[in-house]
Amino acid sequence: MLRPFSKDILIPQEERLAIQFRKSELQIGIPKEIRLQEQRICLTPDAVGTLVAHGHKIIMESGAGEGANFSDQDYAEMGARITYDTEEVFKSHIILKVEPPDLKETGYLQPESIVISALQIKTQKKELIERLIQNKITAIAYEFLKDEQGSFPIVRAQSEIAGTASMLIAAELLTKPHIGKNLLLGNISGVPPASVVIIGAGTVGEFAAKTALGLGAAVKVFDNSVTRLRRLKTLLGNQVYTSTINPNVILEALQRTDVLVGAIRGKSRTPIIITEPMIQMMQEGSVFIDVSIDRGGVSETSELTTHSDPIVVKHGVVHYGVPNIPARYARTASLSLSNIFLPYLLELGEKGGIDGAARFNRGLRNGIYVYKGILTNKSVAEWFQLNYKDINLFFI
Repeated sequence: MLRPFSKDILIPQEERLAIQFRKSELQIGIPKEIRLQEQRICLTPDAVGTLVAHGHKIIMESGAGEGANFSDQDYAEMGARITYDTEEVFKSHIILKVEPPDLKETGYLQPESIVISALQIKTQKKELIERLIQNKITAIAYEFLKDEQGSFPIVRAQSEIAGTASMLIAAELLTKPHIGKNLLLGNISGVPPASVVIIGAGTVGEFAAKTALGLGAAVKVFDNSVTRLRRLKTLLGNQVYTSTINPNVILEALQRTDVLVGAIRGKSRTPIIITEPMIQMMQEGSVFIDVSIDRGGVSETSELTTHSDPIVVKHGVVHYGVPNIPARYARTASLSLSNIFLPYLLELGEKGGIDGAARFNRGLRNGIYVYKGILTNKSVAEWFQLNYKDINLFFI
């Protein structure tokens, strides 16, 4: 018998119903990546072990983790089931992958399943979105996921890797025989330090500058946002030179620089800041790492390249234009992805699936661009000229 003024009496019936969840068993499929020399994987063996310990089932395509140096045995020992059948993996209720599914893979998807992957809207075909809608898929883009602070954790984590890696790659290319300057990217007593120019003061620019300073280089960062420049100055101190984007000032800096990094973003295409005449004024053997190449590149001379053939030389300047730099450091990138994905997946299980989790997690809800066959993201709808409904209407 309930006592007067007990907790069960005082809590309104509606509230009690709202906070009661029925845990669900997730079946997660992880296929092997097949696009753009992708080597990353979304879950490490330890993360798989955690999910299995919570009662969830993981089915993986053989070789899915090899690019990040995780073997099938590593995953099998943690409770994952390994299969050579790609279609079997895609029969899982939740599909977890790094790259967006291609048209062939969407044909494997079961109706009303959940796909968690990148979207990369600028490179997608309208047919992909239409297929997701037709099959009543719920699709979540990891670049849209937000954390409690309202930032994009996966985008930031991969940008940190790209920024740090840009300096390591530049250091390697500077010493490439018959192409680079045979210059050490650092600071040796009695020798002038190497010079680095970074276009963009966002996360990529921040970590590129931090790495370059750590190596002892002299760093100049350009951005049109005084707020970002001020933040960078606060983080890195007076060692770093900052300036708004002024063509004359940039040209003067490029004439003396050893490394140029393009790390700026735009709402659609990356704005072209570096003209071809500016590149012509750079010293022979200088290195240009364009991290912005996935959105067109920051220079008129930028060119898309691959991990297997990463450089082209134009006007004596070594251009590096690989769009998915973090895939080169697949194990580090996979560890980073896994740390972010695991809490989301555990929450899906604890709250009975996507409906319960998205109702109370606005960051997860923000990542949904197709919900049970209904397009719910405004930017995706505008890009493909499709109708949409606000995702928040489904979780009032």
